[in-house]
Amino acid sequence: MAGAKNHEYHILPPDPMPIIGAFSALIMASGAIMWMHSYAYGGWVFFLGVACVLFTMYSWWSNVIREAHAGDHTPVVQLHLRYGMILFIASEVMFFVGWFWAWFDFSLFPSPLEFKDGAVTVIEGAAKWPPKGLEVINPFAFPLLNTLILLCSGTTVTWAHHALIHGDREGLKKGLWLTILLGLLFSSIQAYEYIHAPFPFKGINYGASFFMATGFHGFHVIVGTIFLTVCLIRAYRGDFTPRQHFGFEAAAWYWHFVDVVWLFLFISIYVWGSWGAPVHG
Repeated sequence: MAGAKNHEYHILPPDPMPIIGAFSALIMASGAIMWMHSYAYGGWVFFLGVACVLFTMYSWWSNVIREAHAGDHTPVVQLHLRYGMILFIASEVMFFVGWFWAWFDFSLFPSPLEFKDGAVTVIEGAAKWPPKGLEVINPFAFPLLNTLILLCSGTTVTWAHHALIHGDREGLKKGLWLTILLGLLFSSIQAYEYIHAPFPFKGINYGASFFMATGFHGFHVIVGTIFLTVCLIRAYRGDFTPRQHFGFEAAAWYWHFVDVVWLFLFISIYVWGSWGAPVHG
């Protein structure tokens, strides 16, 4: 009786994944820095870190799924998992605040000066935003189409969620399939847009801040699509019940976050940020 469990909390057994994940992130970050500074083997170190991070994610989340099947996810544990996901999304919000801050700093206080090799030169036309003579992407072409695609995907993932709550597993699968396909379509259109962008990534603040902000959002769309694909596989395996489906709920929250961030990107970067500049094509 002394060892009997008399609480709803889940006491985790010792697990090496947290320390493995920490060192994996260190290797990935170190490799990225080495790669950016053109050190030998920097790219190899970075991709080794990425592989280790992916291994950590797969192993750790597999353990969480096994814990759910074992009945360890009591209402109290599910509540704390939700708190964890909320804090994670909050950290992602602050991540994008940094990119928006950079964009508005460059746009509201454009500098015509360039510092290179210890010398200061004046760049013609750089004191306005977008820089004088720069062609921009038409916000009401592919960007508007992608906005509609993401809004539709938010509707389909909500449909899947409501279907799950009401025990409609076919509706859950159909909603997930549609959301995943819309996510893939969004990524494909954005890749096409990047290939045909009329300005470069480096050399100008406009291109650097544009590609970093929208590119990291595109990365989040890819991550969210993988997240939902895992949920679809689990749905076919018979996982999730109307009362216990945090894995799917977390994926849906993440996808809605991606939707909302895109709306701010579309308005501030594509529409406001290109106002008054000549449109490419």
